[in-house]
Amino acid sequence: MNALLACHASATWALVGLIWTVQLVHYPLFRKVGADAFRGYHAEHTRRITWVVAPLMTTELLTAILLFLGGQREPWLVVSFVPLAFNWLATWRVQMPLHKQLSAGFDAEMHRRLVSSNWWRTIAWSIRGACLVLGSS
Repeated sequence: MNALLACHASATWALVGLIWTVQLVHYPLFRKVGADAFRGYHAEHTRRITWVVAPLMTTELLTAILLFLGGQREPWLVVSFVPLAFNWLATWRVQMPLHKQLSAGFDAEMHRRLVSSNWWRTIAWSIRGACLVLGSS
């Protein structure tokens, strides 16, 4: 495995672990914070998680582009680009708007949508991780 592919796979697998943690731990705990403390809690969560998520997602995307432009077009790698694109779209078009709505205060329906829609990203990142493992073995 070359260094670029190793960097790509590392970013993907870090995101796989992170998305499962967010899905099973962070998001469900939002409803336990309490209405009075939620706005501050959510703002701090968003600020802190961005420092983890943004570099990993950016690394994953840029290394995918570099791999493709560098001529690596193995089917397993190209297939893994589909959930990569999906995750970027879902993050910008679904998750971020839901977080923006939640930043005004806890809303049970917005929270339910956040958790349920995030399952799609969780599955997509898991598929990406599986593609990279199966393809590189």
